[in-house]
Amino acid sequence: MAEQTTTDHGIRFPRVTIQFCTQCKWMLRAFAQELLSTFSTSLGEVSLQPSTGGTFIVTIYHRPEDEASGTVLWDRKTDGGFPETKELKRRVRDIIEPERDLGHVDRYKGPEGGPSGKAAEASKGDCQDCK
Repeated sequence: MAEQTTTDHGIRFPRVTIQFCTQCKWMLRAFAQELLSTFSTSLGEVSLQPSTGGTFIVTIYHRPEDEASGTVLWDRKTDGGFPETKELKRRVRDIIEPERDLGHVDRYKGPEGGPSGKAAEASKGDCQDCK
């Protein structure tokens, strides 16, 4: 499990921010809800940040020292459109809990016909569900 930390200002890490355009009325709350349902206490915080100009950027800050930079998980303008919920969950998992199996999300067949994500690489060994 990812280790949670808190800054002097009460910001909890790992922290996911979802910056979205209010003018476009994008329903990003579903992403926040999905991330919190899947990762529950592994995430310190999910923040919704209203913006303009067609913005949709999901960023993760995983240590207080990295607060100024973070890692962009998805940018609508760079990645094209909106992420599938499964893909966003995989990207969060790959940073905070790379060995975690996301169940049905990891059973999704990637472009090569097999599971995708880092957990798929780790699952080349024995099946954990069968033990």
